Amino acid sequence: MPKPKSLIVINPNSSQTVTDAIDLAINPLRRFGTPVRCLTLAEGPLGIESQKQADLTIAPMLALAKAQTDAAGYVIACFGDPGLYALRDQTPLPVVGIQQAAVMTALTLGQRFGVIAILPNSIPRHMRAFGAMGVLGRLAGDRALGLTVADLADERLSLEAMIATGCKLRDEDGADVLIMGCAGMARYRGALETATGLPVVEPCQAAASMALGQIALNLAHKIEETHHA
Repeated sequence: MPKPKSLIVINPNSSQTVTDAIDLAINPLRRFGTPVRCLTLAEGPLGIESQKQADLTIAPMLALAKAQTDAAGYVIACFGDPGLYALRDQTPLPVVGIQQAAVMTALTLGQRFGVIAILPNSIPRHMRAFGAMGVLGRLAGDRALGLTVADLADERLSLEAMIATGCKLRDEDGADVLIMGCAGMARYRGALETATGLPVVEPCQAAASMALGQIALNLAHKIEETHHA
């Protein structure tokens, strides 16, 4: 029997710790039967914290994606969705970015979404993306923790900051659903939901769920071209 094709989840930073957290977060979705493989981009920075860092990951990420001969679809597991449209140009297979998927999922769970960002310089990137998506009218707020991607490995520090920020988004900004604005936050979803009493969207889960649905339904962003001699 031929080997089953897999959903390929690419972490564009080089932190295996982040990839392991993504893999754990996605694990409940494996029950649907499609294999899921989470890959780390060795050429990426330890954490993607600026537009420049995000853009520099695109070329090696495209090469890594192309090398996966068993791919049924792809998830780009960075909240800036770096290379999303470039990868869609490269393949007719489903390609989902975790930022787009998180926002679309949040819109089904509440009226106004709040985003927990890592650093203040992440917020302008988010605003550009939300503006392009046409969802600024549903955005309650976007607040930064002031932590780096590496800092997110510190459970006590991260969770305290995330809960405090989530409560501000709820109480001061009027958010009724929260989005975790970095793939490195994956492990903290349950605790954040308990502490804030709000639904929390973990972007990698949202994107993998969407991609698996597209794979099952044979949906994609473009029809594969047929070349005639």
